[in-house]
Amino acid sequence: MPSDRLLSVLTCPQCPARLQRFGGALRCANRHTFDIARHGYVSLLTGHRRAPSADSPDMVRCRAAFLRAGHYDPLARALAKLATELAPPDATVLDAGAGTGHYLAAVLDALPRALGLGLDSSVPALRAAARAHARAEAAGWDVWQPWPVRTGCADLVLNVFAPRNGPEFHRVLAPDGALLVVTPTARHLSELRPSTGLLAVDPGKEERLRRSLAAHFRHERAESLEYAMSLTAEEVTGLVTMSPAAHHVDAEQLRECIGELETPVRVTASFVASVYRPRRGRAGTLPTRRPGRVRPRAAAGPP
Repeated sequence: MPSDRLLSVLTCPQCPARLQRFGGALRCANRHTFDIARHGYVSLLTGHRRAPSADSPDMVRCRAAFLRAGHYDPLARALAKLATELAPPDATVLDAGAGTGHYLAAVLDALPRALGLGLDSSVPALRAAARAHARAEAAGWDVWQPWPVRTGCADLVLNVFAPRNGPEFHRVLAPDGALLVVTPTARHLSELRPSTGLLAVDPGKEERLRRSLAAHFRHERAESLEYAMSLTAEEVTGLVTMSPAAHHVDAEQLRECIGELETPVRVTASFVASVYRPRRGRAGTLPTRRPGRVRPRAAAGPP
């Protein structure tokens, strides 16, 4: 059940009104109503607002298993450490494209009184995110759309391998807030690309990211993280299945390709965590107008 503090952050996606509990749902003063699922998340997506694509149950299942095995724990620890430097202990943290809530939970562990809200369009992911942490909530939403949250409500916005909506990042952040973005480098999982169909990472990805956010943010710093993973054939299969490659790789062909690999497979994990600060408007304040819909680009997702 959404907490009172979360209700102070959320707004109705169909009008500017605040949301209140109404039985097993949230409702605004204009009687727009949104069900709270028995798994604990609230779905704010309605009708034409539904996201054009979302992670499938198989993708979410494989991601949850891979993360539980600890392969990306160094990244989770790095994000938690950065969060303590960027946000107060009682921060409001928004995770855009939260997936299973794994990284949001790590950040909340590091911020003892913080509240987290994860936004995602995948129902299987939301089910996991809603129970990822005692102080985490989850809401179904397409992050390409203007978000159903108050302007300037967030101390920290997380964006880990997810679509980036720069205007909304800027709108929801407090003037002294921070945006923390994680992207893979060209070396990430490079050993698997020739045989598994994993998508290549553009070497200029980080520079393109900075340019795409430049109108709303100034780049403060970047931290690189790289290490080796030792994976079984089953873990390699899960790693590919949890990625955007799952949308275009044949499952039988993938099994055959992975069956030819010598196991355990040594694979490079390589990331950049970038910190951005919101630019201020002419009068020293953040813009408050909700921007129009951002045109989706190619889907971003966990590698």
